[in-house]
Amino acid sequence: MTTSPSKAVRTPGGLSVRVEPRAAAVVLGLLLVTAAAGVVLIGSGDFPLAPGDVVATLLGDGTAAQEFVVRDLRLPRVLVAILVGAGLGLGGAVFQSISRNPLGSPDMIGFGQGATVGALTVIVLFQGDSATVALGAVIGGMVTGVAVYLLAWKRGVHGFRLVLIGIGVAAMLTAVIHYLITKANLVDATRATVWMTGSLEGREWSQFWPLLAVCCVLVPLVLAYGRPLRMLEMGDDAAYALGVHVERTRVVLMGSAVLLVSVATAAAGPITFVALSAPQLARRLTRAPGPNLAASMLTGAALLLVADWTATNAFGERHLPVGVVTGVVGGVYLLWLLVTERRAGRI
Repeated sequence: MTTSPSKAVRTPGGLSVRVEPRAAAVVLGLLLVTAAAGVVLIGSGDFPLAPGDVVATLLGDGTAAQEFVVRDLRLPRVLVAILVGAGLGLGGAVFQSISRNPLGSPDMIGFGQGATVGALTVIVLFQGDSATVALGAVIGGMVTGVAVYLLAWKRGVHGFRLVLIGIGVAAMLTAVIHYLITKANLVDATRATVWMTGSLEGREWSQFWPLLAVCCVLVPLVLAYGRPLRMLEMGDDAAYALGVHVERTRVVLMGSAVLLVSVATAAAGPITFVALSAPQLARRLTRAPGPNLAASMLTGAALLLVADWTATNAFGERHLPVGVVTGVVGGVYLLWLLVTERRAGRI
């Protein structure tokens, strides 16, 4: 794969920063695509609005009816979709980079399943409300992350071992999910099944603000570790030689990524394959080496917005959960990725 030439830019403080022109252009383009997709999604529905009316309403020039539809009903859903997609894309980029494997995605190595087990435990065993279910999903994802890390540890955590152990943990957690469903009564089983499909339906400001708070802390933290993460891709020995505190860097990044994925799952349910496909698509768009964290994050946001529009508008009056659309498209992408990796001799 060809890479675009990078340029060194010197800041006023004398700090030299290397910039990939193509990657910067892709990030800017993804920002515009995400904003445009958000405006279109806000204008879609039983009360359609033109993009111009949506923008005018967001700027405070809409009618009372438009203000209610845009600000109270649709804007929270779109903002939650952006943050969930960004969190999944960023988390997927971190794990694929750490494992140095395109299959090293959170929903492939057990973290999504761990969050689901946590949520279903609250639903089935404790009949908890939505806030308690979200907390259970976060705890389940974090506990799974710690377990996978400890099981994969052997004088360090290496990518191939991390992926294999994660896949095994995911299989066991899937069995636990099925067990919880069989033990639930009809009402709880229905509620659990609906939650497991992954949906942005009915998302409100109460789901947005906690998600925003977590992203405001973790996203800058992960981006700040972008350079050490890029060095980790060269191997632990090379990273040590370049002055990277390997295990500390790996723990911070894995912990942040697991928490991002867990909180995203808590906010919208298990949205599959965004974390798998977004980093790969971002890397193909930028044609740049390294984890491409910013591009992966914005690709995830744009993918989830487009998937949500497809789920609510492409099938007539029958609206689908967004998790169904990402599952179908992501499954096709996974098959293509497996075939490509096998032809390249990597699996």
